[in-house]
Amino acid sequence: MVMTEVLDKLKALQEILAQKNVVEANIKDAPKLLSTQEELLSRLKKGYIEKSEQYDKVRQHIAELKTQLFEAETSREKSEKAMDSISTQREYEALDKEIKDAGDREQLVRKELQREERVFQDLDEDLKREEGLIKQQEDELGERKAKLSVEINAMNKELTSLTNKEEKVSPGINPETRFKLERIIRSKQGVGIVAIHGNVCTGCHMILPAQFANEVRVGDKIVYCPYCSRILYYLENSEDDGEFFNDEDAGSLSDLDDFMDEDEEDDGGDEVDEEEGDEGKMDYE
Repeated sequence: MVMTEVLDKLKALQEILAQKNVVEANIKDAPKLLSTQEELLSRLKKGYIEKSEQYDKVRQHIAELKTQLFEAETSREKSEKAMDSISTQREYEALDKEIKDAGDREQLVRKELQREERVFQDLDEDLKREEGLIKQQEDELGERKAKLSVEINAMNKELTSLTNKEEKVSPGINPETRFKLERIIRSKQGVGIVAIHGNVCTGCHMILPAQFANEVRVGDKIVYCPYCSRILYYLENSEDDGEFFNDEDAGSLSDLDDFMDEDEEDDGGDEVDEEEGDEGKMDYE
């Protein structure tokens, strides 16, 4: 198989692998969309339980206050009736004090009861509102789960289709080259094969030595960029012809240290991984 056919296969494989990476990432991330909604629902239920406990405590306190109010009212009324049968000043003063104390206690209990009843009413309204919100979230979550299940099934079918395409394209490609391409595509946002423009790699924008660029142009072997590890190929462009032989501009690999520092300041340049640097050496089909 001639090198142009191999490169065409690699380009086709690159497109398939890039699509597979996207689909696999979507399948992996799909449950995360539910986890956020499930966490929200869990917080709502937890808050509802805590508020329900508070609701029960307030209701019990109201019942106790009503009992205390009844006792205070009964004590006051009893003392008031006893006024009709008193015969001495001392008895009058004692009953008057009992009536006053019972009345004060009655007023205090009544005020606290009114306050607790307002709290009880607010809690009751909050619980009803939260019950509706929880029901809505549960319905939405159920619908989302059903929809997501359909989406995941569709993505799995798409993944199977892409895998079949991958197997059809792969014959004739060196397994080691295929492995390297897969790893490069994963680490380089889906781009593992790039053209050279003059003596510049369009993947990392680093200047390549003229001799190295000419080897890419000859196209009789798989050549990896020594900086970003992407597979390089020559794209015919008449304006580039002279640039391949511009030794003054290109220099050699040993002359690129200063340029790398300058280029990284300009566009963040791609860092050279030592392991990928080894891959940057020429690999023959």
